[in-house]
Amino acid sequence: MTAALRITSEQRSVLLNFLKKNRSVDLITAYLVFMESSHKVKPVLFPKEKTIYQSVDSLISKLESEGGLWREAEITIRFGQESVNDATKKIYICPFTGKVFGDNTHPNPQDAIYDWVAKCPENHERVGGLPVKRFLVSEDPDVIRNYIQERKSSVKKKVFSSAITGKLFNTKAAVIEDFKKNHIKAIAFSEVTNQNRYQIEESFLEFIQKHLHEDRLAQFVEALSEYPEFTLFVEKWVE
Repeated sequence: MTAALRITSEQRSVLLNFLKKNRSVDLITAYLVFMESSHKVKPVLFPKEKTIYQSVDSLISKLESEGGLWREAEITIRFGQESVNDATKKIYICPFTGKVFGDNTHPNPQDAIYDWVAKCPENHERVGGLPVKRFLVSEDPDVIRNYIQERKSSVKKKVFSSAITGKLFNTKAAVIEDFKKNHIKAIAFSEVTNQNRYQIEESFLEFIQKHLHEDRLAQFVEALSEYPEFTLFVEKWVE
């Protein structure tokens, strides 16, 4: 014998609020609202597959098991271009900021220093209202050596790419967060069975078929009939 259906005070409150806002609701829709509350069902639509899943967690679990959510990737990170190195013979220096251009690390170092000092935010010297293009030059190996900075070696880093967009993310959690935000849509449980545009994922469909049948609907009506606040709705459904 099937156990009697129990409806908690919290579930009754959720259902009553829904019915007051939607007074013409039929029995099946009301029962689905109850199921959504009692089983914590939070359906989501995955437009790419045109499929509705029972929850975002069930969808993510399925995609991860199939390798359809993220993929590991490896990128190489290089740390900037050298301004001065051991082969540099001549340098051009900004007197305002210390910015330096080497004769072997820049294709046009003299043009570069002219452009730099002309736009340098620290250059407050003016001639005829225009910034002066004053800079320093040195071919002294000892001076040049002062500007050599040890360059960090390039490093390889593991990252994660979205299997949907191909975009790179630093962590799997970031891929999942982007997926939740941009690639799924929440849908009310009562709308799931009242549409034919999208298919229902197999296990979610089995869940619905297990709980949505005449015996359960009868138990639902019987349970609600014990509470006066539902009398008008129950009478309408019974008629």
